[in-house]
Amino acid sequence: MSEGVEWALHSCVNLAWAGPGRAVPAARLAAWHDLPAAYLNKQLQALARAGIVTSTPGPRGGFRLARPLAEITLMDVVAAVEGTEEAFRCTEIRQQGPGGAPAGDDAPACAIAHAMSRAELAWRQALAAEDLDGIRRRAELQAPHAASRLRAWLAAGVGAGGRSPGGDRPTVRPTDQDN
Repeated sequence: MSEGVEWALHSCVNLAWAGPGRAVPAARLAAWHDLPAAYLNKQLQALARAGIVTSTPGPRGGFRLARPLAEITLMDVVAAVEGTEEAFRCTEIRQQGPGGAPAGDDAPACAIAHAMSRAELAWRQALAAEDLDGIRRRAELQAPHAASRLRAWLAAGVGAGGRSPGGDRPTVRPTDQDN
């Protein structure tokens, strides 16, 4: 799984913390965690195509959640960023080489493919059972001031790269425990 999934999940929680209806530019979301803005923007565009966030163009534009965190599952975000294709694809190598078994309609299903399919189904069901509001609540228990720190940082007008318009580092910075 790519790091883009982690970035997208954090961005969804950060958008919720930014406040309802507030559009946050990709560069601002990226600067909060010192991420490359162009790459995060690609993840946010994938979330927009999936209906998880909306995008508003223009100088006051940016991204905002399209629906409440309670209606967004981890699987929704994973599928938006990584796609819906199965992670494991059996290529039937057991039918190749000197030990290859002949293919046929009566050939038993590949035991490895069957096991991987069961594991992937369990993984997808677990991700689908977990919504981002539960993640937000746990994050707030771990870092009680994370939401207010983000809102203060956004209100301070800190630009991309984590710097204020004058070039100084902001006084409001996330700690290692903040989202």
